[in-house]
Amino acid sequence: MGDGESRGRMLGRRSVLASGVAGLAALSIGLTADLDTRPAAQFVDESNVLIEQVYSQARNCPVHLVTMFPKGVAREGLPVCLMLHGRFGDARKSAGGLPTWLSDSVAARRIPPFAFLAVDGGGNSYWHRWPGDDPMSMLLDEVPRWLAERRLGGPSGQPFAAAGISMGGFGALLYARRRREQGNPLSAAAVVSPALITSWREMSKRRAFANEAEWAAMDPLRHVDELGDVPLGVWCGTDDRFIEGTRRFIGAARPEYASTTPGGHNSRYYRKALPEVVDFVGGQLARTRKK
Repeated sequence: MGDGESRGRMLGRRSVLASGVAGLAALSIGLTADLDTRPAAQFVDESNVLIEQVYSQARNCPVHLVTMFPKGVAREGLPVCLMLHGRFGDARKSAGGLPTWLSDSVAARRIPPFAFLAVDGGGNSYWHRWPGDDPMSMLLDEVPRWLAERRLGGPSGQPFAAAGISMGGFGALLYARRRREQGNPLSAAAVVSPALITSWREMSKRRAFANEAEWAAMDPLRHVDELGDVPLGVWCGTDDRFIEGTRRFIGAARPEYASTTPGGHNSRYYRKALPEVVDFVGGQLARTRKK
């Protein structure tokens, strides 16, 4: 694939289905990650998007579920990939364009059909347990039940993959680790501009962890081996403030697919990366079905 600084590259841990960036579609959800707090855009077409509200016992509050389906496909029984939102975001502002890009790739038969599920995880949670609020337990224990009730994700309702942007990238990697610890590893994990901070001095400014030891216990950079052999895709712009941590992670994890191309920590870059995320996750689903 060439130089990773200008194009995506395969890093050789295992083979990868690589795809080019699809044409940009109209945004259907606003993108929010880290300090980007612009309001969400209205859905352009809600026919393949379902927005619900449920009560999370783990989080002790109502949360939104946003399920995104490929158009023209029967929904019952579809495999599900989690999409975890960024800092100060929520489920409704988590992944602009995903319903369109998912539909386009399935219609073109590049990937088998599946659904994305976004759920509210808290504005500055980093997807870990806080006193009285546990978004990770919500993902591990409640999401499978919610999906099974909706006849998604198979009989167990377990997501087969996880993806995330910024703080959601941190969360997706932590979730992948927890799933492996449970003996039920993911089939794929994909992260865009993951919030991998390399020093406690910088992380402490975010007030997202009680102390350095708590952060160190969850930091994906310190627990790469605990991800096992889950197929990984990683995307980050070379002007992103998290590029240093992302490069360290790429070097240690040697993911199936890594892309460090020009771009910042913003929706413009995410719109370029997310169509590739769709095809990467779908490609891994296709591979698991062939086994």
